[in-house]
Amino acid sequence: MTTFDDRQRAFEAKFSRDEEMAFRVIARRNKLVGQWAAEKMKLTPEETEAYARAVVHADFEEAGDEDVVRKVVGDLTAAGIEIDDSTVRTVIGEKKVEARRQLMAES
Repeated sequence: MTTFDDRQRAFEAKFSRDEEMAFRVIARRNKLVGQWAAEKMKLTPEETEAYARAVVHADFEEAGDEDVVRKVVGDLTAAGIEIDDSTVRTVIGEKKVEARRQLMAES
C-alpha cells in the first residue's frame, strides 16, 4: 500500500500545483487586461494600477470570463471608446498567453 499512497500523494500535490498555477495565470491575465484597458482610457500610472486590481477583483463575481468582459467593455464604453465583446475576448486570449509566459519565466 505504500507505493499506492505515495502515488496518490504525488497526484494530489501535482493537482494542487496545477490549480494554483491556473489561478495565478488567470489573475495575471486579468491584470494585463486591466492595464491594456487603462492604457486605452489614458489613465495615470496610479489609476492604471488601481484599475488593473479592480479587473482582477471583478473576476471573482461569477465563474468564467463574462464578468471581466462586462466590466472592461462597460468601462471603455463609458470612457467614450467604441469596443465590442469580441475584441475584449481576443485581448483576453492574448493576455492569457502573455501571462503564462511571464509566470513560466519567473519559475
